[in-house]
Amino acid sequence: MQSAETLWLCKPRFISCLRSWSVTIPQVTNPGVDVVEGCRLPVLRKNQENEDEWPLAEILSVKEIPGRKLYYVHYIDFNKRLDEWVTPDRLDMKKLQFPKKEAKTPTKNGLPGSRPSSPEREVVRAAGAGPQHPPSRPPQPQNGTARRPMPNQPGRKRKQPPNCGGTDEDSQDSSDGIPSAPRMTGSLVSDRSHDDIVTRMKNIDCIELGRHRLKPWYFSPYPQELTTLPILYLCEFCLKYLKSLKCLQRHLTKCNLRHPPGNEIYRKGTISFFEIDGRKNKTYSQNLCLLAKCFLDHKTLYYDTDPFLFYVMTEYDSKGFHIVGYFSKEKESTEDYNVACILTLPPYQRRGYGKLLIEFSYELSKVEGKTGTPEKPLSDLGLLSYRSYWSQTILEILMDLKPDNGERPQITINEISEITSVKKEDVISTLQYLNLINYYKGQYILTLSEDIVEGHERAMQKRHLRIDPKCLHFTPKDWSKRGKW
Repeated sequence: MQSAETLWLCKPRFISCLRSWSVTIPQVTNPGVDVVEGCRLPVLRKNQENEDEWPLAEILSVKEIPGRKLYYVHYIDFNKRLDEWVTPDRLDMKKLQFPKKEAKTPTKNGLPGSRPSSPEREVVRAAGAGPQHPPSRPPQPQNGTARRPMPNQPGRKRKQPPNCGGTDEDSQDSSDGIPSAPRMTGSLVSDRSHDDIVTRMKNIDCIELGRHRLKPWYFSPYPQELTTLPILYLCEFCLKYLKSLKCLQRHLTKCNLRHPPGNEIYRKGTISFFEIDGRKNKTYSQNLCLLAKCFLDHKTLYYDTDPFLFYVMTEYDSKGFHIVGYFSKEKESTEDYNVACILTLPPYQRRGYGKLLIEFSYELSKVEGKTGTPEKPLSDLGLLSYRSYWSQTILEILMDLKPDNGERPQITINEISEITSVKKEDVISTLQYLNLINYYKGQYILTLSEDIVEGHERAMQKRHLRIDPKCLHFTPKDWSKRGKW
């Protein structure tokens, strides 16, 4: 695909869409039938248009409160962040499906349902309960798709990893009554059909972070004692977790941080980026991963943050630098990954911060002189953000091309990749997604329709947040020469 591509204009097309409407009738629960974990049946919920629908759901847990039962349901083929507790009147008992009996699967290392790790993972300690000793390194994946932990070098002693909750210098206060390490059981893998039942359910009701209260979407391996609290309190500067508002207020009198630890490598207006070394700032990095896991479902979490860098985006006001989102990346990536995990916190979503994080990751790749790509698989929201960024970035280049001596403008896939630092495979997939590539008279050409051009112009008018390369103060490090990072 090194041939010249030409820009064409075509008339816009109009596609009409039909929409069907249905009327639902509430179902009545049969008190004589016992609904147990594993059962499947239609459950009443509201869709995005606030209309009633009855999708098939699986019962993950049942609990009794005074006067009635509650059922924790997962809607089949829906994202797990929509899982919820429902009352019996929302169950359609006429279509109840009981679970099939299956042979018990052998356990590995005492953990039922242990499976290979997901290819894409974040880096805090795996969840658990009980006074177990942490392993010296993460478990080896069996399918060969996840990154292998670095072997111990001869003559080097590997430090015993500290508890995820804190270190001697920056530990959780013993007076808070909070254990210093997250729980150690529960396999955090991406395939929901094989997850432990504990990790398939949200375990934190609400998180207070600064002036925001967040409703977690997924399970996160915070200590068991915190999962029964109505609100989990976090210090918005060091991300330490506390069990009560009083504990938080006492902590704030001692916490000197007003920004993430590490080096500030970018500032423009109120937006700043901080580079944080997962080895030098282990406690902060692990607490950041615990918070991120509340909103990232497809990650397997490891305790070892040493091989990672974290780039935290903040918004500044008179009280300090408030965390907006972050992304992490490996210090050494053999597969040109420039992002391992990426997250915009819910209060800041749909405001352009996600694209700003992505754009910043590619600006770092430009300084490093590399092309990069995010680790796969991407979450549903992550895939939407990346596709949108790739589309706008590539179209911006194509529309700026000038004719050469009266001929049609020409550019190669490699040239687009070098200009944007977007990996060639992502450039090709984006052009195919936009349906721009055509084969004409023995060569590949790019055709831009009026719809594509007008849609791109509208999108760019709404995109007010951009990275200014002049405000970036970043010097890449050669981690291969630094031994143990």
